[in-house]
Amino acid sequence: MPSSADGPAVADGAAGVRIGIGRDIHRLAAGKKLMLGGVCVSEVVGCVAHSDGDCLLHALMDAMLGALALPNIGVLFPDSDARNRGRSSTEMLAHVAEIVDNEGYGIVNVDLVILLETPKLNPFIEKIAASIAKSLAVDRHMVGLKATTAETVGPIGASEAIEAMAVCLLGRRHTAT
Repeated sequence: MPSSADGPAVADGAAGVRIGIGRDIHRLAAGKKLMLGGVCVSEVVGCVAHSDGDCLLHALMDAMLGALALPNIGVLFPDSDARNRGRSSTEMLAHVAEIVDNEGYGIVNVDLVILLETPKLNPFIEKIAASIAKSLAVDRHMVGLKATTAETVGPIGASEAIEAMAVCLLGRRHTAT
């Protein structure tokens, strides 16, 4: 393994990739829109949140920021800032994608999981994945997305909450010399 005066030895090529993980959970309440990946999947029940409550994009942004060893979205978009009240998570994702780009990285792939009892998300999976791919300006095949239930266990199973998890792999862009 090559060593570096700047830090520990790394495997060949490993310096060019970064991985991050994100997780978000929100309470659900009647009379709100449920946004997932920039897509409205319900107008009957939605997330209790300061922004639009898109917990899938929140988890994804935290994974992207984590891959760069940067603070989470609570630091970047604090709920104490009135500008973030009701703010579109798709807009916030564009800002995080710009940070990734400015750091010299690009998305290799993302893998996402939504845990929600109801509504059933299978009819929305392709639309949500395509929306995320478009927001990140990547090919659709670079966005993995799955939805599952909690089998009636805990607050998710009781339809009181929704949870999302995300993993993001970033690769350093090669620059022409």
